[in-house]
Amino acid sequence: MSRDERSDDETRTGSDPDDDRTHRSDDNRRRQQNDSRTHCSDAGRALIAARDADTRPDTDEIRGLARAAGYEVVDEVTQRRREDPTYGLGRGKAEDLMRRASTEDVDAVVYDGELSPGQTASLSDLLPDEVEPIDRTRLVLGLFAEGAGSRAAELQVELARLRYLKPRLRELIARDYATDLRYHNEDDRRVLDAERRIDDVRRALDDVTETRSERREQRRREGFDAVALAGYTNAGKSTLLRRLAADIDESVTAADIDESVTAADRLFETLDVTTRRVTLGGRRALVTDTVGFVDALPHRSVRSFRATLDAIRDADVALLVIDADDDPEAVRDRVRTTLSAVEETDGPVVPVLNKADLLDDRGLRARREALASATDDLAADGHAVADALAAPVHASARSGEGVDAVRTAVREALPTAETTLRLPNSGETQSLLSWAYDRGEVREVDYGPDGVAVDFVGRPSVVAEAERRATEVN
Repeated sequence: MSRDERSDDETRTGSDPDDDRTHRSDDNRRRQQNDSRTHCSDAGRALIAARDADTRPDTDEIRGLARAAGYEVVDEVTQRRREDPTYGLGRGKAEDLMRRASTEDVDAVVYDGELSPGQTASLSDLLPDEVEPIDRTRLVLGLFAEGAGSRAAELQVELARLRYLKPRLRELIARDYATDLRYHNEDDRRVLDAERRIDDVRRALDDVTETRSERREQRRREGFDAVALAGYTNAGKSTLLRRLAADIDESVTAADIDESVTAADRLFETLDVTTRRVTLGGRRALVTDTVGFVDALPHRSVRSFRATLDAIRDADVALLVIDADDDPEAVRDRVRTTLSAVEETDGPVVPVLNKADLLDDRGLRARREALASATDDLAADGHAVADALAAPVHASARSGEGVDAVRTAVREALPTAETTLRLPNSGETQSLLSWAYDRGEVREVDYGPDGVAVDFVGRPSVVAEAERRATEVN
């Protein structure tokens, strides 16, 4: 796919409000269309740009994201200094970036961070013709768009993309208006079009999330508990899901688990959630693996993924999967970012310190302290989810160590009621027993001369329904 074809590639839900500006601008202007769909099998050559105020930037993750988007990373320019309001990098480094981009014959400069609309425009003016500045947010949204395989996923990506695009469109308008008044009315129409599309996508997403919520409630009535996995990309959520499902799903093999461990090299293959059936101490549950969080994705983009967040918020139990191999400060930041986006949950949140086999006792203690510190920060900021956190569990999804402890923690956290049903020895009782086995945990059945006593445990609503059915049988 050529560079021109890539810039014209639009999302599935409509044309870009910042399309075809060649009749009124130069090549640099065209490069600022800011279409987030950057992913393709061969996106071209890219130069990494990264800045950090305190330390030398670590570019491993942004390089991985760029490669996942199809870029060949040929070089990098890094800087340790505070953010420059014009270019992100300081003027000298920005000019060095310009020279390197020309020398290396790159198609894009991938900036590790979010560029403001003005910074994007300034870098675009400085860089050689046909070299696009692409910040982390745009890169990630492009990866998400490529992985969107369902209607909900497409809508969430489109909403995030439009929210990213709108202020950049306004920046282009401001620059154009300052130099040429002829296009002011046309630009106003473009902004209004973007705003209308945001409203349309939000309404469509409301319909999708309502349908999903109704489906979750139907499954609860059928006796399934809802468990959701939350956390950052590569924390091990998919591997843990397969471990939890392996006890009842014979199709899950050791090779499947090994394959999910190595999936870190294929970031964002899909944005769609994955749900598997598991059994937890006699309780049937549907465990959903939600899309992973990514560092430095702006809050306005995160909140666009409402369907994903709702799956976590509505769960009976949420498992917060934490990469224990991250340093304590990263653990603190990532826990705080994930749970501040979730804000509150209907059920408890069980933190799972995954990859615990890579650490000694001292290292695990440091991660637990980081988790506690993040919880304190969330409570201080007024996030109700801080009160929902349970005691952390140590595990290794790769080896299976500690996974039984995860199952136990989830089982103990599930909403539970119990009752003893006293029933006649009849065909109706046998039908009720079959119903109970399908929807909860039948702990004991005692056949006596006066009838049948059934000890039944399950979701409170299911236990209440069992008691109602028992009165009909009697």
